[in-house]
Amino acid sequence: MANHSHLLDITIITFLVLGLTTLPAASAAQECESKYEGGCHDKVEALKLKIIAIFAILVTSMVGICLPIFSRVVPALQPDRDLFVLVKAFASGVILATGYMHVMPDSLDDLTSPCLPQRPWHNFPFTTFVAMLSAIFTLMVDSFSLGYFKKKLSPCNNPNFEEGGPPQAKELHHFGHNHGPVNVNENAKDVDDAEQLLRNRVVAQVLELGIVVHSVVIGLSMGASENPCTIRPLVAALCFHQLFEGMGLGGCILQAEYGCKMKSIMIFFFSATTPFGIGLGIGLSNVYSDTSPTSLIVEGILNAVSAGLLNYMALVDLLASDFMGPKLQSRMKLQIWSYLAVLLGAGGMSVMAIWA
Repeated sequence: MANHSHLLDITIITFLVLGLTTLPAASAAQECESKYEGGCHDKVEALKLKIIAIFAILVTSMVGICLPIFSRVVPALQPDRDLFVLVKAFASGVILATGYMHVMPDSLDDLTSPCLPQRPWHNFPFTTFVAMLSAIFTLMVDSFSLGYFKKKLSPCNNPNFEEGGPPQAKELHHFGHNHGPVNVNENAKDVDDAEQLLRNRVVAQVLELGIVVHSVVIGLSMGASENPCTIRPLVAALCFHQLFEGMGLGGCILQAEYGCKMKSIMIFFFSATTPFGIGLGIGLSNVYSDTSPTSLIVEGILNAVSAGLLNYMALVDLLASDFMGPKLQSRMKLQIWSYLAVLLGAGGMSVMAIWA
């Protein structure tokens, strides 16, 4: 009887140990599934909403990015007007809130998901770490690009500058050999304008890269979802987001003074990436799972990269560049109105985080 009693005790202890060790895994799996499943799953209704979303987001994206670019039709939206400054400040606030209130929380949700193992994903803040590296890398790209092109602009470092440069730059280059007067201030202004143009082009391209990365990820997630209760408010939020984010990017493209071909390419990629992501998600919905560790890690890291890039671009290249510039520094009233526009854009986009 004693042996049977010991055997029974060992059996009970074994089951208790197994139960305690498997309970966290089971509860984690249930939590993982419950995070993405609910009582509002309708594949047919979700597909209808996703098709509507493709066309709605495509139209609002094109309207948003084209408004500043076609500002020649609306003189009040030209870059030298006050209204353009206010619209750009509002759109910059939208981009800033997109990074902090939408992209970064999405990355945190993905990389701290119960679907991922405890080590290393729950033991280290990967989202903020990757976002920090992304911001530093964006700074490096910004800095090295500007430094490279500034050297190309310099007559001393470009032997072909004399032949291909503007007349004022040629006169400056031959200042010691010419007897005629040379307007040095005008030459310096030409060089400053060329440097500012190059900076605007770097800003436009890097900003579009960050937006495109995030747009593909969010579109893929929507396309793979079969929850109409989630998709319905997300469509409205993304339309709002794409409209005003497009206005910010369109303003940067306008200031970059690209030709028609480059403008068309940038308009196409901004407008088409989110609908493309949705279409890709629909096509992969049978094999793509939001709860798979691979998809969570890839989405989380891409969102963290995009968050760091968008936050840097919004704060440094858009807001700081404008607010520290001569136009707003010399006009306090316009600066105050611009701050209100930033707060309105960031606030509006932050409120959208309730639904999306």
